[in-house]
Amino acid sequence: MTDNNVTEIKEKKGLNFIEQFVDNDLKAGKNGGRLQTRFPPEPNGYLHIGHAKAICMDFGIANKFGGICNLRMDDTNPEKEDLEYVNAIKEDIQWLGFHWNNIYYASDYFQQLWDFAVRLIKEGKAYVDEQSSEEIARQKGTPTQAGTTSPYRNRPIEENLQLFEKMNSGEIPEGAMVLRAKIDMANPNMHFRDPVIYRIINKEHHRTGSKWKAYPMYDFAHGQSDYFEGVTHSICTLEFVPHRPLYDYFIDLLKEGKDLEDNRPRQFEFNRLNLTYTVMSKRKLLALVQEKLVDGWDDPRMPTICGLRRRGYSPEAVRKFIDMIGYTKFDALNDYAMLEAAAREDLNARALRVSAVLNPVKLIITNYPEGQTEEMEAVNNPENEADGTHTITFSRELWMERDDFMEEAPKKFFRMVPGKEVRLKNAYIVKCTGCKKALDGTVEEIYCEYDPTSKSGMEGANRKVKGTLHWVSVAHSLKAEVRLYDRLFSVENPSADERDFRELLNPESLKVLDECYIEKYVMENMENRYLQFQRIGYFTFDKISTPYRLVFNKTVGLKDSWAQKK
Repeated sequence: MTDNNVTEIKEKKGLNFIEQFVDNDLKAGKNGGRLQTRFPPEPNGYLHIGHAKAICMDFGIANKFGGICNLRMDDTNPEKEDLEYVNAIKEDIQWLGFHWNNIYYASDYFQQLWDFAVRLIKEGKAYVDEQSSEEIARQKGTPTQAGTTSPYRNRPIEENLQLFEKMNSGEIPEGAMVLRAKIDMANPNMHFRDPVIYRIINKEHHRTGSKWKAYPMYDFAHGQSDYFEGVTHSICTLEFVPHRPLYDYFIDLLKEGKDLEDNRPRQFEFNRLNLTYTVMSKRKLLALVQEKLVDGWDDPRMPTICGLRRRGYSPEAVRKFIDMIGYTKFDALNDYAMLEAAAREDLNARALRVSAVLNPVKLIITNYPEGQTEEMEAVNNPENEADGTHTITFSRELWMERDDFMEEAPKKFFRMVPGKEVRLKNAYIVKCTGCKKALDGTVEEIYCEYDPTSKSGMEGANRKVKGTLHWVSVAHSLKAEVRLYDRLFSVENPSADERDFRELLNPESLKVLDECYIEKYVMENMENRYLQFQRIGYFTFDKISTPYRLVFNKTVGLKDSWAQKK
């Protein structure tokens, strides 16, 4: 076996099953050796992390095999679609690091789809049905029982043509008529039992205005749009497996009599991304937004791409998570902790380290000269020496974390305790001498003394102490608001719970701390979206943050604390 053959086998083993299909098709010369994919979202809401998985597949596979990927807005339902969503979809795709070759809209093909539907009517393969949606559903039958024929199934072709025109003229109210394909009411595939292919929607379309009143259904528009654009591989999620025969059926009708076997779009399916402690239903996400149960589509607790962005996730972290879970033919519920682990791994390499105190108590170094300050050197990122250092001001009065002090501590508490030493990070070793309390017993101030010979970096300053604490100077820090986020829902799989999803929301999913302090160096880095508050976690500037009101969102902790809670 040659070295080239060994390399090819290793690369093939590294392909997921969709990539293997594509690789085989290209080697077989199908579609003229072309590869063209598409990402076809409906602009009726903001994209979530489940869409990110599809984006990584559609665009990633085109990039990997030298093909092209187009963006197509599936805008066939003006009742729910909006230009706001169109723009948000474009922004999210670009943020994830992908770029489309062309942008199309299903509405580009409304005339072609209409003409195709008219042709089907003329050929006796479609008819106008005046039954209600409930009546049509009842007549569908069951997977083991044939459906019942519509009383309108055999109406004259000319009458069907006239009624179809009226469906689009505005003369017929919504819900009064639909156009159905005449296929087979006994077909074991329920999708073949005379599916509805057009319905009436009397709403302005964001691109075509009031030109159309009759709009194509997804199953009728999708495959034809793929064919019109020259798509070779139509990659969908698993719920479209039973739709695939219908997808092929309509394409066969569209180009009837022509050889399509070696030059047609092929549909392949992979598993959806489901995530614990959240929902992926656009309907439920929209309800959360409209009922103001969250702070908009980009609320950092939402599974939307813009929500992850606002929370401080990097596009690389999202892509890393999708690589971790992979693509299979079986649906699964992915642990939210895996997404956080991907973020931690990514942010550890890129985040700027700064000092911040979230639950402050004043620490006074009683033997440090009043009015004196020193600039202590702090490393920007220990994972990347090229990121350099910055200075943080040290003074007599500091803020420290309240939880880092105990008057009477257990044996393994290696933080600040009266009579014991700790190191203040990047500064001196100090010994706690006591504290001052309010009448209710709350600690108001902590006192300590410093060892002037123990400054970090000084010769002989390597005396070992078991605890190192972070701090900021009272006179040289900035006040900030910090928002701590937790799981949006309190149950692992809210989608599978029979209760109203609103009842399952986690009341502790957001905690706002409005008296935090952070070192001034952050003001020089307001464009840096990725920060590590040392010893606490990863944070980012919120979109409402200004130089006059600093607001930070917690992205993820330094460790997975959720498993400990459970």
